[in-house]
Amino acid sequence: QVQLVESGGGLVQAGGSLRLSCAASGRTFSSYAMGWFRQAPGKEREVVAVISWSGVGRYYADSVKGRFTISRDNAKNTVYLQMNSLKREDTAVYYCAADGGRPYHSLSSSDITPDDYNYWGQGTQVTVSS
Repeated sequence: QVQLVESGGGLVQAGGSLRLSCAASGRTFSSYAMGWFRQAPGKEREVVAVISWSGVGRYYADSVKGRFTISRDNAKNTVYLQMNSLKREDTAVYYCAADGGRPYHSLSSSDITPDDYNYWGQGTQVTVSS
């Protein structure tokens, strides 16, 4: 079992920055691909960024490419999402997720779908004001 706890959300003005953290419990964290997803009111949950177990493979949604950076520290069992140049449309609840079903795998197209992840955090609210 893996438990995930997000932190770092809050209210920020457009153009500002936030850094989200996701602390994971469990000895197998370092073998899992990790993802950040978000869900805005009335919308479906969507992928933001994904990172492979090693940190080498990364994927970004087009809407955040060039502004957000995903990283991980396997020694600290933590994954991060650095968000810069925030826009109002980035407002959402952000979720951290772990793909525990396929340890040590290279990223593939299935890694961008929420259904591929079997561990989820409780979410952290990010609100961007104009």
